[in-house]
Amino acid sequence: MAVTGRKPKPTALKILEGNPGKRPLNDKEPKPDSKAPRCPSWLEEEAKREWKRMSKTLETIGVLTKIDKAAFAGYCQAYATWKEAEEVLSKHGTIFRTPSG
Repeated sequence: MAVTGRKPKPTALKILEGNPGKRPLNDKEPKPDSKAPRCPSWLEEEAKREWKRMSKTLETIGVLTKIDKAAFAGYCQAYATWKEAEEVLSKHGTIFRTPSG
């Protein structure tokens, strides 16, 4: 049987919004340790630098936890790919001439 209705809002989001409904907050909600995961060894060097640059700040403010490893690794790798693409475009321009013209 399908459950209907609005999904409950996470407690952290209610706190950020100032608990507008003034309802009691869920103190039994699971809370992962706010400790940054280890950087995966398979990331490219630029992605590892981005991991190192951002992970401590995100850990400090409680945003990055051990369950975010895959998503954060994906962000860091995408950042490295984007930076490399920007460097190529800056060097060669945005128009490429192919053999067929």
